[in-house]
Amino acid sequence: MKNIKRLLILGLVLAGIFSCKKFLTVDPPYTQDAENYFKTPEDYDRALVGAYDLLQTSFMSLWIGEIASDNAIAGGESANDSQGLHQIDAMNHGGVNNDLRSVFRWNYVGISRANYILENKDNIDFPEKAHILAEAKFLRAYYYFELVKFFGDVPLVIDKRLGIEEVRTIDRSPKADVYAQIEKDLKEAYPVLNPVAGQKGRATKGAAQALLGKVYLYQSKWTEADDMFDDVIASGLYSLHPSYTELFDVAHENNTETVFDIQYSGLEGGGYGCLVCLEGNAAPGFQGIRQYNGPVYGDGNSYNLPTQDLYNFFPAGDPRRAATILDIEAFIAAQPNPSAITYAIGAGGHTGYYNNKYIKRQGEIGLPDNDLTSPVNYRVIRYADVLLMSAEANYHLGNTAIAQTYVNQIRSRVSIPGVSVNSLDKIYNERRFELSGEGHRFFDLVRTGKAATAIPGFISGKHEVFPIPQVEIDLAGGRWPQNPGY
Repeated sequence: MKNIKRLLILGLVLAGIFSCKKFLTVDPPYTQDAENYFKTPEDYDRALVGAYDLLQTSFMSLWIGEIASDNAIAGGESANDSQGLHQIDAMNHGGVNNDLRSVFRWNYVGISRANYILENKDNIDFPEKAHILAEAKFLRAYYYFELVKFFGDVPLVIDKRLGIEEVRTIDRSPKADVYAQIEKDLKEAYPVLNPVAGQKGRATKGAAQALLGKVYLYQSKWTEADDMFDDVIASGLYSLHPSYTELFDVAHENNTETVFDIQYSGLEGGGYGCLVCLEGNAAPGFQGIRQYNGPVYGDGNSYNLPTQDLYNFFPAGDPRRAATILDIEAFIAAQPNPSAITYAIGAGGHTGYYNNKYIKRQGEIGLPDNDLTSPVNYRVIRYADVLLMSAEANYHLGNTAIAQTYVNQIRSRVSIPGVSVNSLDKIYNERRFELSGEGHRFFDLVRTGKAATAIPGFISGKHEVFPIPQVEIDLAGGRWPQNPGY
């Protein structure tokens, strides 16, 4: 994916060089810039790879989705290590926050790259074009959904690249309008997309339908959500992977539970100076055990540490607790030579627990710096999530028997007794058992109205969304109002 970024940047640089003819005696035989691109089918496919590339930044959404909730603390070397995450953890974040600015900027870069393709959709015709445009619409919908979840009303730009002119002339659009555009993109995309991806990581019909169902769920459109989830379930393409403990290792990636994964590679190095450039997943390394020396795991930076509250939430007999949360002292005590195993505690906070779903493991370590180059995919939408979202929609529609069937299908996979789904809380609790550590918790608490009672320091009417980065407001000439309370 990085090749397309380099190609576009190089094209712009070359265009600038070659425009200075007085320094050249011969016109160059070939130049390529943003305005003379999209001349061949390969150009469209390369640009699409570039639009997919911004998915690699999903680790930040994962962190914030857990750290802002009751599931995790920021952790790290100190309170000054990723200060923005510590502010979010304490619910004292404001408009000056580098991590929130990264979420804002990275998703808009993804949108701009998708828009770039759609802006040039009529340049040429070729057999694969409709599918490429459908993938671009899926990606644009994905990025806008991230933005509306985080920030609420956001500027809505369609089918053209974002430049300083647009930033200074457009306003924030109501989130209802943003949601309408997301729905439109996904409804146009999913009939065109293939049921099975021709290449790992590409959007599929089921991925678009599941994402659209989730978008409906966030807006309490229960019937529409149920219709989408029904289609995904009835397709027969997905099933629960037999072993919950295998779900997050590299060896079992892209299994039948995968509805949409972000693919990562451990074969390309990375650096802290450009986290947006990474081709590996930063989450496992950052969430690893600080200065760890022992079996199974690798050393890391002790970010995003599960809380005692989350650990206690699990019933003792639920195997998902151990698969989700590494109790480091219990793990060490169970090893043949525990005295030989050492690790350090960061000053940014310590709970004794680590995210066991996304953590650096021996045998799954990428090239140096291996804190940044994990090959572990990010599971954006699992079939288990689809079943639980469908259960929620069906409960709201009065179909409690269907809701109970789906919840107990999830529980059966880990060999624990079924429950009577006689309240929405049973479904919400099952989401926490099943999906903790995956970046969904904060947004689940907000959309279900549970955040104020679950998250210390949460202020209703303020913390449901994050602040628009102040630097972006300034770049827009101050025309964008800040979110209330910030």
